Amino acid sequence: MLTYIVVLLYLVGGRTDATTGSRFLCSAVPAGSDPKCPFDPTGNRVQITSPGEDELQSTIFNLRETVLRQKETIVTQQGTIKELNSKLSRCESAEEDSAGRSRGSSRRKDYSKNTMGDLPRDPTETIDQLGKTMQGLKGRLENLELQQLRSNLSAAATPGVSGGGPLPAELRELLKHHLGTLEGQLLKKVAELEEEKSLLYNETAAHRQRTESTLTSLLERITELERSNNAFKSPEDFKVSLPLRTNYLYGRIKKSLPEMYAFTVCMWLKSRALPGIGTPFSYAVPGQANEIVLIEWGNNPIELLVNDKVAQLPLSVSDGRWHHICVTWTTRDGSWEAYQDGERLGTGENLAPWHPIKPGGVIILGQEQDIVGGRFDATQAFVGELSHFNMWDRVLRPVDIVGMANCSSYMPGNVVPWIDTNVEVLGGATKAALEICEDRVTES
Repeated sequence: MLTYIVVLLYLVGGRTDATTGSRFLCSAVPAGSDPKCPFDPTGNRVQITSPGEDELQSTIFNLRETVLRQKETIVTQQGTIKELNSKLSRCESAEEDSAGRSRGSSRRKDYSKNTMGDLPRDPTETIDQLGKTMQGLKGRLENLELQQLRSNLSAAATPGVSGGGPLPAELRELLKHHLGTLEGQLLKKVAELEEEKSLLYNETAAHRQRTESTLTSLLERITELERSNNAFKSPEDFKVSLPLRTNYLYGRIKKSLPEMYAFTVCMWLKSRALPGIGTPFSYAVPGQANEIVLIEWGNNPIELLVNDKVAQLPLSVSDGRWHHICVTWTTRDGSWEAYQDGERLGTGENLAPWHPIKPGGVIILGQEQDIVGGRFDATQAFVGELSHFNMWDRVLRPVDIVGMANCSSYMPGNVVPWIDTNVEVLGGATKAALEICEDRVTES
């Protein structure tokens, strides 16, 4: 009892040396023990324990277990980092190889080399495989984060232990950085594959369009040749042959005339029929069968009829040779001109003056019409061949007519052009190929 009182007084009277700044720490000593020596009378060291020391020992034990678990986690995470680095290195080396090949080849990529693992060659399969690889890496990262979360929860459940050290957090950031870089490279690779797929599709579509366009052009050309039923070099290089004087051989112009106040008609003729060559062409409209007619029948000279009015032309073409014939007319004063082989042989006036040519009629080659499109007279039929029948709605200049007669120029009619598809033959009349200028040279 006296000992405890002494200790209590010592504790109350404990002081700090003001000069040295040191402090004295007092501990409770059991009765019968020497307060100066921590040994009992038998010589054994006295074990002084308290609840605080037990708690400290438990804390140290828990810390050791936590450190061991974190070491295991670090080892696992280091293995994952090595695997990721290995994959990244293989991906970078494959990308460098692909870049080296692309500098010496075309812009098409070589898919025979895998860029990561065992990627397939097909672009669609490659994209799917890259997506699966990315999902796998994200799953492994989530597992690592889950392990870290479990470790933190375990440490929080243990008193005196802080939740997680700085190293796992830094490791997690490092993994996120590597995964982010790898994800960027994979997305870039996917974008390149998508672009390549789009380019291939566009090239295929363009090639298909060009092929279809070429086939369409060929089919149109074949159809045109089948319709013409000949092998003319040009649409205008043909002639219509009317070998017999009948009332059923003739040609028909499919194109009709508009209302006109002047015209020029030119053609090539070849005939030796007597008496008279007949009717090279006639134009009839409802109410007037002789709207425009060029005719030579019986012993009469060649005549030009406009609205059934007649002008005799000083032309002669019944010698069996090719001749170029042109006639012009204008409603003003009914003026007319007649050309043969480029030379103007006659002019006149008062041929149906101030009469407009009526539209909507029918042009017949080789026959004179008594009604629109029919009732032909065999005695007025043309016998021979004709070509390059063209009509204009104006009076041509003499220089233009001379150029066509000399084969130095060619002017298709702006109202009726001489085109194969614009002329049909009926009743036994025929169409045949003809190069008029070469044929004239052969004649001479």
